[in-house]
Amino acid sequence: MIRRRSHPEASLSARRTEAFTDGVFAIAATLLVLGLTDQSLGSPRTDEDLAVALLGLAHPVFSFVISFLILCVMWMTHVRQFEWIVRIDDAGMWINSVRLLLVVLVPFTSSLDTTHSDLLLGRVLLPVNFFLAIVLGWLQWVWAVRSRAIVDLAPDDARRLGRASLSAVILSAIAMVLSPLIGSIGFAIFVFDGLLTRLLRGADDPVSPPPLDAEGPRRDSADGDVEGRG
Repeated sequence: MIRRRSHPEASLSARRTEAFTDGVFAIAATLLVLGLTDQSLGSPRTDEDLAVALLGLAHPVFSFVISFLILCVMWMTHVRQFEWIVRIDDAGMWINSVRLLLVVLVPFTSSLDTTHSDLLLGRVLLPVNFFLAIVLGWLQWVWAVRSRAIVDLAPDDARRLGRASLSAVILSAIAMVLSPLIGSIGFAIFVFDGLLTRLLRGADDPVSPPPLDAEGPRRDSADGDVEGRG
């Protein structure tokens, strides 16, 4: 049996957008480490000197780790969304492109947090960067639902997933509000992401992924329709 779904308001397969987004996330996550390599350890002559110098990098290391983990949270949201999104139009591509613009800024704002955390802007810009990028990720799901770019997902399940994705928006907003006082430490609140996601989803069982055959999903590169054999 061959399943086909078309979406009149979308004109292109989402495959290339999905692959491009994966690559941008990977590059941004890799560039984060440059914020550590730019830090000077001085000229340690003994193990004790090196240990002291490494302890002095505690904040840069924390900023690197937290930025990497938040990028991972955003990428996992992207992966979950594109399990369902199979078509994309100009509006969807622009939303995704603006989100990626904010993603590639993360290494820069993370370096500001590392080197200028004593200044208000140094503490605030990274949380603001993440908040805006996460909001764009949520808006992408809103676009997908309204433009019928989703297959094999009931409207109630789509709304549930939309509510669940608000978890990262809420937590990043709290971290941004706290940032003038505690900087990137506010991102520790993301430990509650799983709990808040379950509460917002409002169901005991997660939404099942789209049905796949033994060979997995197939997307027609010519017209972008999803095909599968059952």
